[in-house]
Amino acid sequence: MKVLLAHTPEMRRNYYGDRSLNGLRAIADVILHDGDQALDSTSLVNAAKDADIIVADRMTEGRGEIFAQLPRLRAFVRCAVDIRNVDVDAASQAGVLVTRAGPGFVQAVAELAVGFMVDLSRGVSRATADYHAGRKPEARMGRQLAGSTIGIIGYGSIGRYLAEIAKVMRMQVLVSDPFATVTDSAIRQVTLDELLSASDYVVCLAIANEQTEKLIGEAALARMQTHAVFINLSRGNLVDEAALAKALLENRIAGAAMDVGRAPDQMPTPDLAKFPSVIATPHVGGLTPQAIEYQSLETVRQVAAIIKGEAPQGAVNAERWTRRP
Repeated sequence: MKVLLAHTPEMRRNYYGDRSLNGLRAIADVILHDGDQALDSTSLVNAAKDADIIVADRMTEGRGEIFAQLPRLRAFVRCAVDIRNVDVDAASQAGVLVTRAGPGFVQAVAELAVGFMVDLSRGVSRATADYHAGRKPEARMGRQLAGSTIGIIGYGSIGRYLAEIAKVMRMQVLVSDPFATVTDSAIRQVTLDELLSASDYVVCLAIANEQTEKLIGEAALARMQTHAVFINLSRGNLVDEAALAKALLENRIAGAAMDVGRAPDQMPTPDLAKFPSVIATPHVGGLTPQAIEYQSLETVRQVAAIIKGEAPQGAVNAERWTRRP
């Protein structure tokens, strides 16, 4: 059986790795995409014309028109959790299975959140930049995490893990998530408005969908305390970036940190990231060997199951999968 690995060479180096690639090659005939750009729909159809399975990175869109044009295709396997750019309904109509990887990046993203909080509170990046530029840094009063309040928007896998870290660090933990139930007596579940007004650190980890589009806008930012900081580790879609820029310019919040944004590949928007009160990283929250290998090896297991005609864990439309081997 033939498998197209749609990752570019750079994406393979960072997001797939030799162990997973060798595992894929042990069970299938692997076709590699060697171009520097992500495959668009036309290029994907051409590259996958002989493939039974596509293993796609987050940049490779599964648009609706591709599935009818690939009669041999049995499955579209996403090496990521996010499948918003995959037309699952069109795949289902064509009988193609769609799968997603599990969240193997929980610890990595939560650790980055802690790093952001420390950096924003103690001026690590600011002082380092001054030293690198030959300037004498200003010694400013910082804030310690112990005794401070963290507000976590979204109580999924990452939110739960981050809450446990925050508790160990002696932080007060608030959570806002209308779809979750918090049973830990050490964590207080509140409304979003309450969380925004009471938190020193607001960490956005909510799911990106139509309901959460621009969840953090002018009204939300206005509720935050002037010494508080906003941290986004979810998706850029949740933030009204113009409103955030205005709040930062007017010093209505103390700062922000972001690993995501509305730039291509869900990167932070450069015009916002360059603000002196902003810390930004290029979507590296889950970029650790452990996190990447978790997801890439999961695709190997999924492909192995698909070859056997079995719907693997991570399948999102198994009941409509008719193009079985």
